[in-house]
Amino acid sequence: MLTLDDLDEVERIVAIDAETTGFRIPAAAEIKRMPKGMRLPGIVIEIGCLELTRDGDSWRPGREWQRRIQPNGPIAKASVAVHGINIADLKGAPTFGDILDEFEDFIGQDVLLAHSATNEIDFLNFEYARVGRCGFDQVIFGEDDFICTQQLSRSFFPGVPGSLDVLCDRLWIDRSDRFQHHGALLDAILTAEAFLKMQGGFVVDETRKVSFGDE
Repeated sequence: MLTLDDLDEVERIVAIDAETTGFRIPAAAEIKRMPKGMRLPGIVIEIGCLELTRDGDSWRPGREWQRRIQPNGPIAKASVAVHGINIADLKGAPTFGDILDEFEDFIGQDVLLAHSATNEIDFLNFEYARVGRCGFDQVIFGEDDFICTQQLSRSFFPGVPGSLDVLCDRLWIDRSDRFQHHGALLDAILTAEAFLKMQGGFVVDETRKVSFGDE
């Protein structure tokens, strides 16, 4: 993953989060054994992005982008309980292939920011492979494309659980909108806020005792 030192010459970062069906991404070897012509359902059902542009030694939040996505497959009940998005909510939603050009226009070639970035890397690479942009044993996105707030938090708060909820509490970030349901854009915004506080040196280790889990 990229570090804060890798951002010295960077002018734009895109915070990104994805909500998913909650099902496991099949390994490339499993996919090869599947019947030819079988259409794999998608994993991503919502993507949210927030751009951060260079503002001296810090960053300025800018444009937002969010889309719900039709996976053409089921959504796990446990995931619906987390994000509140069910199949009926996605009726008429575009597929990942439908929004791909728009998504790429927004992120450009810029550094991406995510919490637990390995998840976003896996989700995006799977979806890109589903639409034929790469093989299932290949990758479009890698660790060199991302800076991860979960990884950063471990250097600021060693031994502390790595969830976004816990990190927000450590940094005194209001996450009350997340108490009922997660959302891709909301989580991207919270991730950006956590990044801004950590890179700016605002780290006060007087934890509020209001954490509601370790997801």
